[in-house]
Amino acid sequence: MADKYLRKVRISVDGFDTASERFVDKDYEYTATNNTTVLDALIGIKERQDSSVSFRYSCRMGICGSCAMVINGKPRLACETKVFDLGADTVTVGPMRGEPILKDLVTDFDDFFEKHREVFPWLIKRGKKGRFNSKTESGQTGEERDFYLPFAECIKCGLCVDACPVANTNKKFLGPQALAQAYRYNSDSRDEGEEQRLEYLDSLDGAWGCEFSGSCSVVCPKSVDPALAIQLLKSDIAKYRLLKKGKSKNRK
Repeated sequence: MADKYLRKVRISVDGFDTASERFVDKDYEYTATNNTTVLDALIGIKERQDSSVSFRYSCRMGICGSCAMVINGKPRLACETKVFDLGADTVTVGPMRGEPILKDLVTDFDDFFEKHREVFPWLIKRGKKGRFNSKTESGQTGEERDFYLPFAECIKCGLCVDACPVANTNKKFLGPQALAQAYRYNSDSRDEGEEQRLEYLDSLDGAWGCEFSGSCSVVCPKSVDPALAIQLLKSDIAKYRLLKKGKSKNRK
């Protein structure tokens, strides 16, 4: 009787070959256990079958976001996706298509991080005293922290951008990751840059470019819910335009 904890599967790497500049399928047979992740399988293939196959990874525990790729048609983290859980004899892995592809499963994230920087993803303080000469820490209550905490778990894996239909058709669109992080800092009671961000994001390439498909939230491995953050950001922009000022950090 077959061991229910062992299974031979086919790992099909839909990788990008830089020499021919086209996608090439590379198929490998791999014996997986019930605890084998897709990343485990790829590492095993690279170590014992094909040292040329290229992919990116680091922490192997769902923290760094480096091993993001498309697995059986869905953007996922390879380190958190178990082979058995996919329920298929063939596991197809490919690079995310939302960013330029460098080789096989490795993509170029320069544009992704540039868009992240564009939304000022840090605490902004006004005046020299606030920025350079503060003698005390910025106090914050648990209630104030709860306003932004649900959106602070982003690991910058890029899965939400790859799943977004707008980001894949309009390269100028900031994308769900950057927009969600803009809302995270706008919601922080210690921050004084809300008006600056709202001015910058009030465009079709900013918050208004989102068509609310919700796919970004579906694939987020940390349940950040970028779709919700963007809709709240749109509401904040509308209120800002009506009142000509950012709203209070005390969001009751």
